[in-house]
Formats: sequence, structure tokens, C-alpha cells
Amino acid sequence: MHEYLLELQQVYYTYTGAKKTALNGLTLKIPTGKKCALVGQNGCGKTTLFLLANGLYKPNKGSVIWKGQPIEYNRKSLIQLRQQVGLIFQDPEQQLVASTVEEDISYGLCNLGLPEIEIKTRVEQALEEFDLIELAQTPVHHMSLGQKKRVSIADVMVLQPQLLLLDEPTAYLDKLHSRNLMATLKKIHHHGTSVLMASHDLDLIYRWADWIFVMDSGKLILEGEPKDVFNERQLIESLQLEVPLIHDILCTLESNDETTIPKLKQQISKYTLY
Repeated sequence: MHEYLLELQQVYYTYTGAKKTALNGLTLKIPTGKKCALVGQNGCGKTTLFLLANGLYKPNKGSVIWKGQPIEYNRKSLIQLRQQVGLIFQDPEQQLVASTVEEDISYGLCNLGLPEIEIKTRVEQALEEFDLIELAQTPVHHMSLGQKKRVSIADVMVLQPQLLLLDEPTAYLDKLHSRNLMATLKKIHHHGTSVLMASHDLDLIYRWADWIFVMDSGKLILEGEPKDVFNERQLIESLQLEVPLIHDILCTLESNDETTIPKLKQQISKYTLY
């Protein structure tokens, strides 16, 4: 087994007509079997990284490596890559292409030219696994945003990828749908899929991730386990990011000094509760 599934080595990418480089010598390695998170301000290069990782974009300079081998940008190689590296966009509308849920989930399998019996079996499994059986014949445009998110994940997972990339998966979702989505991701990871998720919800990231990458201006600034990353408070705040409340509370509890309770009250009072 490869220690790292996907590696970017000194990758540069600039959008056509743009004055600013989106990725600026990015070097990053996604470890096998981990729940990884990608954080940074808007425009730091998170989405561009995903599009390069999935082979939708080709770097201007540098290498994108999948399981030890540089990506080849021919049709056959890219089709194989996209079966193994699944990408979920922030807006599920960008991903849903068919009339009904069942048709949408089968779309990618049909494009692979798989036998009809295998397509039927995989679609049925996906409908059951993602709690979509009752919605199988529902028109996609009649569903709620949370349901569409579930279908977009099923669309990708039916291809049985080894790495799942998610761009702001909880965006626009209420707390209930966010919890349901995170439970789905927990199940996906438990079944053996490595996950990389970009999110601005740092409290969620702190609780969920095994490993965090911090990006700024198209570069990797910091990486490590959640506690170690957010212990770098000065650096995190200089990047206009916040240290999660739960991290502050845990650090205060671990300090074991006489001012613990007043410190906790002061920390909690800094956060607005909605």
C-alpha cells in the first residue's frame, strides 16, 4: 500500500487571463486512509487543488502524482483517475445531470460501459447505502438541497473511489443536514475511502479531521494533527483564521491552574451563539 495516495510537487497554476497565480509552487501529500481537511481563506487555492487532483485541470508547471505515478493527461488515463479520485462540488447542481435520482446515480456507470447487471446491482446498493430508495424515481429538481448533496455523493461513491474530495460539503446546510452528511462521511471513511474536505467551519474540522492542511496564496503554509496546527495561534490568526473554541477550552482544561473557570467563561463569551 502506498503511504500517500495523491501528491502535488511544486505545482503552479494560473487561470487564463488572471493576473494572480492560483497555485504557487504547491507541494502537498495526501496520506492513505486519513480524514484530511483543507483550510484557508477564499482564493487561497483550495478549489484549484481539487480540480488538479481530479485531472480536470493540468498544472502549468510541476507534477500531480497518483499512487506513485505522475498523472497522464490522455482520455483513457483520466477516465481511470476519475473513477479513483471522486470530486464533490460545493453546489450539487453542478453535478446532477439526469432526470431522476436513479438515473443520475447510474450515469457514471453507464459511461464506463459496465454490464447492465453490474450497473443495476451497484445502483441498488448506492440507493440503500445513502438512504435514497424512496427517492429513486423522484425528479432531481424536486429535492431539497440536503437530498441533492446526498445524491451527489452517491453519484461519486457508486464508482468506488479510493479518495473522495469534498469542496465545502456543509455549505448552505442546516445543522440537521450537516450532522447527517458528516455521519455519511464517517461511514464512507470506515469502509476504506480516504477523504479530503475543504471547509471554513473550523470547529467541525477540529472534531472530524485526522490531519489538516493550511493554505494561503496558493502555497501550503502548515500541516499536522488538529491540536498541533491550532497551537500555532499566531500563525493561524495572521492568516485571518480563527482558533476553534473547542481547542481553546481543551487547552485551558489541560492547564490545571486556578484561573481555569474564569478563562473558560472569557473564551466562551467571545463567541456569538446563533
